Amino acid sequence: MALVYYYNMNNVKPLKIIIIYGPTASGKSDVAIRLAKKFDGEIISADSRQIFKGLDIGAGKVEKDEPGFISRFFHKSKENEFFSEGIRHHLIDVAEPMEDYNVSHFKKDAERIIEEISNRGKIPIICGGTNFWIDSIVHDSQIPEVAPNPQLRKELEEKTTEELFAQLEKMDSQRAENIDAKNKVRLVRAIEITTKLGSVPELEFTTLNPNYDFLQIGIKTEREKINAKIKKRLDQRFEDGMIIEVEELHENEVSFEWMERIGLEYRWISRYLQKKVEFEEMKEKLYFDIIHFAKRQMTWLKRNKEIIWLQDYSQIKKEVKKFLKKK
Repeated sequence: MALVYYYNMNNVKPLKIIIIYGPTASGKSDVAIRLAKKFDGEIISADSRQIFKGLDIGAGKVEKDEPGFISRFFHKSKENEFFSEGIRHHLIDVAEPMEDYNVSHFKKDAERIIEEISNRGKIPIICGGTNFWIDSIVHDSQIPEVAPNPQLRKELEEKTTEELFAQLEKMDSQRAENIDAKNKVRLVRAIEITTKLGSVPELEFTTLNPNYDFLQIGIKTEREKINAKIKKRLDQRFEDGMIIEVEELHENEVSFEWMERIGLEYRWISRYLQKKVEFEEMKEKLYFDIIHFAKRQMTWLKRNKEIIWLQDYSQIKKEVKKFLKKK
């Protein structure tokens, strides 16, 4: 499919942006931090769970440059500043648990932050696993401002994820093909938008945002290695206190229902704490859910022919250096 480049009407030089893609557990965050150190960059997190305070271990946040950062939510740092290994990270810990924050909010915030980073003479590096959010920037998608419908949400909350997915398939089969069928939050939101607009507006992959000059890099990793990393990382997260984190969230009035809708680690640990599932079963099903999530991420990314897939950091560094020298 041919890409269309729209002319920048203001004749302003497009801002350079580096994007790091890859499935979960591929090492995106480490690569982004190394690049930020090498090329004087700042990182914009594109992760629909890391934006929430208190979702730390389960969401895979990088460690903050201050002692005892894990699970200390509702902490107001100066201007929500978040540094890791000396690198400023944006859009981490910017929303309270259960607050409504969607792709529209992300696009608006990210575009503002990109300009601020560029004005400081630094390089914006976007990194995260919520590819739908990243695509809203890359393709300048016009995201409709559909307000929450409390009555409809109440009705939908009573349905299972299977029932919601079946409903979405009937309403908008195209959106159903690309959605996480087990993520209740996204299913409810998709149905909410479809009810209002008739369908969820499809991202246009044939156009690139004329305001930016992108280098899109994907971390190339074999599936077997990803699966092994997922297993090792999951074991480590349990050792680090992921169950305690979910308990603390619930003690601070974050509902199990909301955490189940957020998905993956928070879904299965919430079910375990409610005695809906035994520990070993919870751990096994969570592992396979994360593997399936990684597969869905790769299916989504394969649609983007602009991504340069590289395996070694030295190759990535070389590509970035060439991109930044380009006028």
